[in-house]
Amino acid sequence: MARDQTASVNRVEIKPMLFRWACERAGFDAAIIAERFLRFPAWERGEEFPTLKQLEKFAKATYTPIGYFFLPEPPVETVPIPDFRTVDNQSVGHPSPDLLDTIYVCQQRQEWFRDYARSIGEQPLPFVGSVSLQSHVAQTAATMRKALGFDVDERRQMPTWTDALRHFIGQADDLGILIMCNGVVHNNNHRHLDPEEFRGFAMTDELAPLVFINGADTKSAQMFTLAHELAHVWLGQSAVSDAQPAFVPDQAVERWCNQVAAELLVPIDLMNQQYNKAAGLPDEVGRLVRRFKVSTLVVLRRIHDAGGLTREEFWDAYNAEVERLRAIPRGTGGNFYLTQAARASKRFAAALVTSTLEGHTLYHDAFRMLGFSKQSTFKELGRSLGVGV
Repeated sequence: MARDQTASVNRVEIKPMLFRWACERAGFDAAIIAERFLRFPAWERGEEFPTLKQLEKFAKATYTPIGYFFLPEPPVETVPIPDFRTVDNQSVGHPSPDLLDTIYVCQQRQEWFRDYARSIGEQPLPFVGSVSLQSHVAQTAATMRKALGFDVDERRQMPTWTDALRHFIGQADDLGILIMCNGVVHNNNHRHLDPEEFRGFAMTDELAPLVFINGADTKSAQMFTLAHELAHVWLGQSAVSDAQPAFVPDQAVERWCNQVAAELLVPIDLMNQQYNKAAGLPDEVGRLVRRFKVSTLVVLRRIHDAGGLTREEFWDAYNAEVERLRAIPRGTGGNFYLTQAARASKRFAAALVTSTLEGHTLYHDAFRMLGFSKQSTFKELGRSLGVGV
């Protein structure tokens, strides 16, 4: 029984289980939270209640919508789009606040862009939902390459496969797909996304299809994730994915999208022509990476598909390569405004800046969707995209 706190007019009665749930939901240890909120142990035991201001700070610290604390019991949160993520072929548990908040931001952006596209007379994109699970994998990949302008020989001339990835993102964005690549929640550099939780997701729409790539993942993984999520767009199936070239998921949708992604990046007929079975594996993988401008993991998968590696040999090589890639330091820095455009999609950011400067969208709403707080930053972003004043 909580003690009388009627003298504190701004105190709010919250069920103790909700404090514990908020910590667990955010992945925080109660002892760590207690260092920041000295009265937290008493709140958790139901001996005291926080003031409204304290509750607001606690909600912000645990990334919890404040309204949840006024519920009679913790809510059951689910991902608002189909969730195909698995670990050892088992469904993943509760989604983290980072994943949920990332999806919510993307939903807001997609809704805005859909209305914007309608307002300027854009027509539905014909490729969205144009195939089915019965569609031939190689034919679907060929159709996608043609629509995207994804030329395998052209990619060969690019300096690195990182450049090829950047070009690939640009091709999809130019086609009308909002490609967002970010390693943090919105613009909060203290909330890093976890690639072990999800690698990307697709939210299909005839006017505003959207693909999100977890930018905290390795560049090698991002290439395959993009191809996988684009297959979802052609299929017309929204989903959160854990796309990896090595795995054969139980779900038919994920299995088909993995097959299309591999074929899109490295056509099996071309791999059969290029692969030299007599060469040593490390040298041959390096040569084919340079040839196709894809990751080593995708090349290993396609060598296996071409019959160049047994299943056991493939897994030994694949796992060793994963460990090598994890040990490579991540790059930092870069142009701030180019980074912001990549996080929000160049197509989306340019449209939002244009609409705002023309007076059709409120600055407040634009700042909210971009995670900005200063008008000068917003206008400089526009100038970097060629739509500023």
